[in-house]
Amino acid sequence: MKDKTQYQAELLYNRLVKRYRHLKKWARRIGTNAFRLYDRDIPEIPLVLDFYGDPTPSGTATDNDAIAGAYYEAEEDWLPLMKAAISRALDIGETHIFLRERQRMRQRQEKGNQYAKISEQGFYRDVVEGDLKFRVNLSDYLDTGLFLDSRKKRALIKSKAGGKRLLNLFAYTCSLSAAAAKGGAAQVDSVDLSNTYLDWGKLNFALNGFGPDPAGEKGGSKAYSFIRADVMEFLNEAAKERRAWDIIILDPPSFSNSKKMKGLLDIRRDHQRLIEDCLSILGPGGELWFSSNARGFRLREENFPGLNIKNMEKELADEDFRGKRSPACYIIKI
Repeated sequence: MKDKTQYQAELLYNRLVKRYRHLKKWARRIGTNAFRLYDRDIPEIPLVLDFYGDPTPSGTATDNDAIAGAYYEAEEDWLPLMKAAISRALDIGETHIFLRERQRMRQRQEKGNQYAKISEQGFYRDVVEGDLKFRVNLSDYLDTGLFLDSRKKRALIKSKAGGKRLLNLFAYTCSLSAAAAKGGAAQVDSVDLSNTYLDWGKLNFALNGFGPDPAGEKGGSKAYSFIRADVMEFLNEAAKERRAWDIIILDPPSFSNSKKMKGLLDIRRDHQRLIEDCLSILGPGGELWFSSNARGFRLREENFPGLNIKNMEKELADEDFRGKRSPACYIIKI
């Protein structure tokens, strides 16, 4: 068994060296310092690894570089050897390699909130995407605070947001909201149930040049609001008040049984109601961006007769995610 694990470690080492050599050049070209390095490329090595940091001009890693990733059901002696292979391939110290066990969806549902804090190390990095910047935490949560597979989505939202009113539901750390603000949105409203993530969102706004307003209003300019609310309740109230937005981003978790919510959210069951509620507050000529990371999810267009629906999945796939499963994403227009 040990010989097999050592062989797998060598396979991983060789794969990472090749993959890093290719992606570092691409990342420098598009102006980012974070990318998906490895995603179960070798079936018997079920790891997902993201690289964070700035390659030096010579192309070697620096002391500031780090890896955050996940593994699935590893045996006791397997993970240390894989971690050593990662360290050797990238010349990154093992203290800068953060690997979390990612449980299957059923296990996460049974355990409850998948966004709970699991550490207090506070290992932060700032991710750059062109003129955008986002704070990530590599050590303390299952996810870092930024979904790298939404990179092109952030760029597109930024390009479309000029002068628009944008509503970001299930906003998480508000990276899409910050991209919209950077693109010149007239109004950005971010809704999430977690104060932790909304505060993180305010930090992302500050990193992009949108700090508190001169009057010191908590959360920044009145044009940029951070709203702690249950999304379904928020949608009901917004409809009653006849509010409207030009762009609505709806990117819910696949499943949530958060104690802060009333009832359970199951996106396969609830997506039609959520989409219809969003369309009821979409302004004339507006766009609803609906995404789902649920495995195998596809929107049944026959359930939404008369709507203009564009599948964006292929258009949003970036170089570091080629050939990998991407979140479903649709632009829906009335």
